Order: sequence, then C-alpha cells, then structure tokens
Amino acid sequence: MMRFYQQQHQFYCGIDLHANCMHACIVDQNGKKYLHKNFNTKRPRLFLAELRPYSQQDLIVGCESTFNWYWLADLFDEENIPFVLGH
Repeated sequence: MMRFYQQQHQFYCGIDLHANCMHACIVDQNGKKYLHKNFNTKRPRLFLAELRPYSQQDLIVGCESTFNWYWLADLFDEENIPFVLGH
C-alpha cells in the first residue's frame, strides 16, 4: 500500500537534486511560481537564504530519492523545515 503526503501548505518547494547542483521551484497552492532557480550544492546556506521568506511562513520541501539526498534531509531538519522524500 502506498502512502501519499496529503497535508496542505501555503508554499511547496520541489528540488531536482544532482551531485553539484540542484534546481528548486517554489509554488503556492494555486500554482503561482515564486522561485525557479539553480543552486550550487556546495553552498547550501545561499540556498537556505533564498528559502527563508517562505520557510518563515508555511513551506514544505520535497525531493526525489537519489543517491545523495541524505545531506539535504539533514539540512532541513537542522533548520526545522518540513521535508518529504518521494520516488
């Protein structure tokens, strides 16, 4: 049986994670795009700075299960930002 994340949020961030870069997109409940940008995985604090306005409201972050998702989950855990892993 598959479980699906069904909680509603004001903002949703999807991340396409690669070894050296990640592409992030933030949308609201209506699909309005607020951020659509590439980030260097070696500089996660710059990425967090871009997320800060949304994480201070109601943001959920999702990423597919790739070989290197662990550090991203730890980063969001340290920042108390909800994170879900999908595949």
